[in-house]
Amino acid sequence: MSYLKHKLYGLIFNLFKHTKVKNNSISFIIDSGESFKGNLDYIKKEFEKRGNFEFHFFYKDKLSFASFKKLAASKYIFLNDNFFPLAFMDFKAENNIIQLWHAPGASKKFGGSVDIESREILSKISQNTDYLIVTSKNIIGYYSEAFQMPESKIKPLGLPRMDYYFENHDLDKLKRKFCQNYNVSADKKIILYAPTFRDEEKYNNVFNYLNLEEFNNRLGNEYVLALRLHPKIKNFHKDDISSKDQYVDVSNFESEQELMLISDILITDYSSIMIEYSILNKPTVFFTYDLEDYLANERGFYYDFKTTVPGPIVNTSDDLIDVIENDKFDKSKISEFVKTQFDDIDGHSSERIVDFLLNGGR
Repeated sequence: MSYLKHKLYGLIFNLFKHTKVKNNSISFIIDSGESFKGNLDYIKKEFEKRGNFEFHFFYKDKLSFASFKKLAASKYIFLNDNFFPLAFMDFKAENNIIQLWHAPGASKKFGGSVDIESREILSKISQNTDYLIVTSKNIIGYYSEAFQMPESKIKPLGLPRMDYYFENHDLDKLKRKFCQNYNVSADKKIILYAPTFRDEEKYNNVFNYLNLEEFNNRLGNEYVLALRLHPKIKNFHKDDISSKDQYVDVSNFESEQELMLISDILITDYSSIMIEYSILNKPTVFFTYDLEDYLANERGFYYDFKTTVPGPIVNTSDDLIDVIENDKFDKSKISEFVKTQFDDIDGHSSERIVDFLLNGGR
C-alpha cells in the first residue's frame, strides 16, 4: 500500500510540530461516528477529577488545520483504534501517545498476527506510541505481535470502559425500560444473541441455522431472544437478515454493555463479546454451526478455541436449545477463562491509567 492519505495527514500535522505542548491539554482521536468511544469517555471523566484539563476530540475522518494544531499541543493523546497516519507524524518528546484499544483481552488474532504486509507500518506506529494498555499480563505477547510493539511499552492496567459494570445501575429500571420499548413481557428472561461476521457470506444469515420457531416453542414461555448483529455484518451479507418468528432486533441498541447487564444468557460464536460478558459470571453458549470451516479458513485464535471458551460449544439448533432448556452450563469454566484475560476486575482501570500517566509512566 502507498498510504497516500495517511502520509498527507502526517504532512499536515508536521506543519504544527513546533507548536508548544500544553501540560493540561488532552486529545482523543476518534471517528465521526464516535464508535468505540467508551474508553475515552471514562478517561476524560477521570482526568476531570484531577484538575483543570482541556479536552479536544480529533475526528480522524475530518480535515481541520485547527484540529491538527490542538493535537500537536496536547500533552496526552489517546486512541481507541488504529490510526495509520501516526506512522508519518513527527511528535515531540513531550507528547504522550496512548493506545487504549477498544476490546478487552485477546481472542481472535488481529493486526500483525495475521496481516504480514501490515507489520512494517504497524512497527512505525508503535515507534510513535508511548503506551499500549491491556487487561492482563497474560496477553502482552499477543498484543506485542498484533501491534508490532515492544513488550516494554505494553501495560496491563485494565480497560477503562469496564468500570461501567461497577457503577450503581438500577437493573430493574433498565429491564423495565427495555421491555416497554420492545413490547416484551416483564417476566421474560433475556437471551442476548450476538454473532460475529464471517468472511464467508453464506454463514452470515443466522436464521438459516437457528430454528427460531422451535426455539420459541420450547423456550418462549421463559425467554425472549434479543439479536444483536455485528456492525460489520452488512459488509459481508447483501441480503436481509430477519425472521417472521418472534425475536427482538437490538442491533441498533445504543449500549451493548447495558444489554449485557440485563441479559440472563449470552449466545455467541467467535465474537470477543465473550470476554467482557465473562466478568458478569453469567452463562454463555457458543453456537458455532460453521466451526470447522471457521477454524480452517478464518484468522484463528490466540488460544485453543474448543478447550478454552467459557461455555458449551454447540453446532446445531437442537443442541443449542437443549443446553439452555436443561441448564447445561459449568460456571467454573467462566472463572478459569476470566483469569486468563484480566488481572484486576475492580472498577478502577481508569484511575490506574491516569495515575500511571500523571506519575510519568510509573
